[in-house]
Amino acid sequence: MTHTIKVGVIGLGAIAHAAELPALSAIPGVRIVAGFSRSEATRARAASRYAIENLCASFDEFMRIDMDCAFVLTPKPNHSEYVMPLLKAGRHVFLEKPLAMTLAEGRRMVELAAAKNRILMVAFNRRYAPVYRKAKEAFADKRLDICVAGKGRNGSEFRATLENAIHMVDLMRFFCGEAVEVQAYSQFTDKDNEDGCTAHIRFDSGAIGILVASRTAGQWYETLDLFGGGQTVRVNAPDDVTVINPETEVKTVLTPLAMGWARLEDKMGFRQEVEHFIDCIRTGSQPLSNGADALKSHELVDAILRTAGLPGMN
Repeated sequence: MTHTIKVGVIGLGAIAHAAELPALSAIPGVRIVAGFSRSEATRARAASRYAIENLCASFDEFMRIDMDCAFVLTPKPNHSEYVMPLLKAGRHVFLEKPLAMTLAEGRRMVELAAAKNRILMVAFNRRYAPVYRKAKEAFADKRLDICVAGKGRNGSEFRATLENAIHMVDLMRFFCGEAVEVQAYSQFTDKDNEDGCTAHIRFDSGAIGILVASRTAGQWYETLDLFGGGQTVRVNAPDDVTVINPETEVKTVLTPLAMGWARLEDKMGFRQEVEHFIDCIRTGSQPLSNGADALKSHELVDAILRTAGLPGMN
């Protein structure tokens, strides 16, 4: 019989509705026992769509409800104020990226999770997305020499590179290992709302990584090109991946996923990462994107930002 996992969700906005709430609702043996938002309209919207047992208007009310774990899906400046009390109370935590606004805050979270023997998982969902998993498999027995990660959106925002390109930085670590040398450049009028950033990274595996992150692109796009061992792998996220060898070119399109009914949470890895987190709670194992590993991606982002002349994660 499947052990019941009692889950609470902090932050009931767009990402919760697009990813975590649908995924949690579909997992056998999971009860969403609490949801917290300060907005009455947001709570009402969540209640109309999902079986959330208690809708809370305050964090204190949320903390009084018995639960095994909590999903923290709030804006990034608020992460620490929720994660630290949750860990102290003995709850496992699934946290939207970035881990924190500063490396010091991130380290405190990771250290507390270890001290309390609790799981802290950061939502680097690309590690779980089918196109990236297939790309990883293609290099299982081949040396990866060059990795080119591209990320573009139209319109900047506060700490744009930290908010968006961090996914690609984490993927570069996932494929290439740990960085040993970083060169980076940026374009900006306002350093807190940069227009773009590029980086040239050498990894301990010998691979070279190139990051291109633009906030003046025509539309949202995300690509990853991998070269090595007489092979090219091209990912056009989240829809297709092409494996190119000297005599063959095989393109896999995600249309057949879920019998043609693949949704955003399937293709982007949202469903898979939520299932992985719940499974780790049941088995007592550490997630692929656990807090300690995720902190290394934040440290690499910090190095890129500082080298590019942008504010680091002070």
